[in-house]
Parts: sequence; C-alpha cells; structure tokens
Amino acid sequence: MVSLVPRPMQLLEFHDEGEGVRHFSFALQSPRPGDQAVMPGQFFMLTVPGAGEAPFSYVRPPDWQGRFSALVRREGLVSAALFGLEPGARLGYRGSFGTGWPELSGARRVLVVAGGSGLAALAGLIEALVRGGHQDALTLVYGARSPGHQVLARERAHWREALELIETLERQADGRVGCNPLGPLRARLASQVPDAVLCCGPEPLMQNVAELCLTHGVPPTGIWLSIERRLDCGIGDCGRCHVGRSPVCQEGPVYRYDRYLDRLAEEQDARRSC
Repeated sequence: MVSLVPRPMQLLEFHDEGEGVRHFSFALQSPRPGDQAVMPGQFFMLTVPGAGEAPFSYVRPPDWQGRFSALVRREGLVSAALFGLEPGARLGYRGSFGTGWPELSGARRVLVVAGGSGLAALAGLIEALVRGGHQDALTLVYGARSPGHQVLARERAHWREALELIETLERQADGRVGCNPLGPLRARLASQVPDAVLCCGPEPLMQNVAELCLTHGVPPTGIWLSIERRLDCGIGDCGRCHVGRSPVCQEGPVYRYDRYLDRLAEEQDARRSC
C-alpha cells in the first residue's frame, strides 16, 4: 500500500540550468533497499513544508546512500518555495510513482528525442544505456527554444563525448532563426530506421515526432512518449491527470504510442458525449 505520509529528506545542493530552472540534489534521511529500484522515466512527489507537494521526474535515481537529483522549473507555489531554500533544508518525499521507459538492452538502434526540460525525464535512461555499453546504438536529438532554455549542460557535455548528440535551437544566441528538432530528425530517419524511439517534451512536439517516425517505418509499438500532464496525488485518486480512462500517474507517464492513441480516442469520445 502506498503511504500518503512523506518521508523526510534533505536538500543537498543546487545549480542553475537556464532561465528559471535549477538542478537540485537531495538525500533521503533513511534510505531503503527498494529506493534503488527506481526506473528511468518514473517520478516522485516532493513536499515543501508550508507550500505543498508537486511531482518531478528523476534526473538521477536514488543511490545506496539515498542521494538523487531532479530538474525543477520555477512555476507555482511549491517550486517557488523550493527556490527560496538553502542547502540543509528539510523536505518531504513520496515515491517512486508511475511507469518507466522500456528495457532496451536488445535494441540495436535507439533514437531519443527531447524538447526543452523534457530531457530531464530521459537523462536516467541515457546514462543507463551509456553505463551498459550501448552508447554506439544511441542517438539523441535535443531541441530547445534558445540557449537560455537548454538544460543539463554538464550531462550534455559528457554525452557529446559518449554518443551521437544532435542539438537544435529555434533561436540562436545572436538572434538568428534556427530550427526545431523535426528537421534533423527527418534526415536521421531517412538514413536509418531505429528499433525504438523514446520522446519527452511538449505534447504537440511528441505527437509530431511520433507521426514522423510512423511515416519512416517505425511501428507504433516501437515508439514511447512521456506524458507530463498534471500529476497531483501520484496514486490515481484525484482524477486530474487522466488521458481517457487512464490515470497518467499510474499507467504513465510513459506510454507506448499505440496505447497512447487508444487513450486519446477515449478522451475524444468522452468529450463528444458531453
């Protein structure tokens, strides 16, 4: 049974990651063996005393000391309160929740596509593939609106040395118009069809990525999306995060594309019947 009582944890440190975004490191006060079973793509609920609770994706999952990290954008009461704290502050933790990315050790060609801060939900998967020696099979396409909207600079510097990383900016630092990830993605798909595609970012971008992959021969069963809709409770009780009849906090946030399309059809049917 999932506990609704947050476990105590401590804020260790943080650094800025672009406009209004920080990378926070935490430590659970009393680590448990099961904490290390977090799957890349899952999320946790973070409590700031006096401000409330909000969900965040793991960038690094908990290690044996209970240390982990998350990317937080300043938007809302909880994140604003978190930004006002200093290292050593006491916080609350509930997790892990949701479904993670699929196991990909058998895939020969893996394409990862991220937009903006959506890269956070994919970071753990990328690191796991690199540690497992699968970096040669991995291509990462990462797009952001501008240099100020790029995140995980330290991690990207490491990935440039370890795997094929394609980065795009819609607006260059000097103001010139750039491009979104779809252009390089189209060229990449034309040269090589991946066995698996994993994507996280704004929902319209993910749908465009998925449809582009379909036109290049990737089956819907080979595409996964992370749907970051509002996640309030983590246990499926509040009903605010549903896609169709599916509670994202339990059956997501990672959906295989064919199942995601089924959930969208349910949602559209429900709207027509109102």
